[in-house]
Amino acid sequence: MQYCSTRGGVGGWSFRDVLFSGYAPDGGMFMPETLPVLDPDALRSWRGLSYPRVVVEVASLFIPPQLIPRDDLGVLVEEALSGFSVPEVVRVARLKDGLTVLELFHGETLAFKDLAMSCTVHFLSYFLKKESRRAVVVVGTSGDTGGSAIQSAKGLPGLDVVVVYPRGRVTPVQEKHMTTCLEDNVHVFAADGSSDDIDQPLRRLFADQQLVLSHGLMSLNSVNWSRILIQLAHFVYAYLELSEVERAEPGAALPELEVVVPTGGAGNIAAAFIVKQMGVPLRLVAMVNANDIVHRTVTRGDFSMADKVTQTLATAIDIQDPYNMERVFWLLLGRDGASVKAMMEEFQRSHRHSLSEEQSLLCNDCLKADEAFCFYL
Repeated sequence: MQYCSTRGGVGGWSFRDVLFSGYAPDGGMFMPETLPVLDPDALRSWRGLSYPRVVVEVASLFIPPQLIPRDDLGVLVEEALSGFSVPEVVRVARLKDGLTVLELFHGETLAFKDLAMSCTVHFLSYFLKKESRRAVVVVGTSGDTGGSAIQSAKGLPGLDVVVVYPRGRVTPVQEKHMTTCLEDNVHVFAADGSSDDIDQPLRRLFADQQLVLSHGLMSLNSVNWSRILIQLAHFVYAYLELSEVERAEPGAALPELEVVVPTGGAGNIAAAFIVKQMGVPLRLVAMVNANDIVHRTVTRGDFSMADKVTQTLATAIDIQDPYNMERVFWLLLGRDGASVKAMMEEFQRSHRHSLSEEQSLLCNDCLKADEAFCFYL
């Protein structure tokens, strides 16, 4: 399994390479050069596995055993998920009228990001010990990523964590998760502006490969492929638990499962879309708040930022730059790096891009979007 940039300028990188990275050198985002297929027999064979076991099965499709042997991978995942507040790590809550909630909030910071973050940090620690090296993690956060990164990486030898959050735009609990950690390897800063404003200099930073290599810089935002990789397991596990795939007749079409995904930076909906591309029949609905760029993109082909980020009570998705949509566009456009590069460079330059009619139809066919009722601050 090798990885390439969504903008076509980089290819042939290993999982270890992309783990210790941020944006690709050409400004794109790393993706697997090929996606494995999950056929019905594979899905049936995984039915009944615990969430950590599903994570191991999914991760092993993308991490060659030459880099992390299967037994070591299992140990890393078990250790990463051992501190969650419920033994099953992820809990399925069945409500009325066929509605089910996949509870992803049982980690230390109560954010779904604790799941992928804890596993990714354990992968990092594995390689840091093996190679006797250091790394500096740089994280820009809209609220929950920073605290999750800190709780996962605090006190780890060989790893420094630098977190920047938008002053006055995170909840008091989120701020305390970041500012009350006294470990020597944790460094937290508040910046004026929104999380989108913070992302712009970070993108420029990771474009300077000499600086990145000389200081061992890397990202723990969902720019990092490992975060997306672990999030694939959320949707595979949900499908196994809820679709009744085991009742499907051999040769018959698998049942479809509708999944509603709260969406800000679009990392989780990108992971869901990748799982759909791997053969799992999901009907995906991206749910947004007043910062509705994903909704406008899917429904009208209007991939453009609003004049400002609207503050709501859902601070973690108060984002107008859903950077992981680049991964979705890359898949929708048949891995056409040149087209994605032109699209995203225009968006970064002008903060707007109109999808062509064909692109808009492709996007609308694969994703649905809706706006949630939200309270403004």
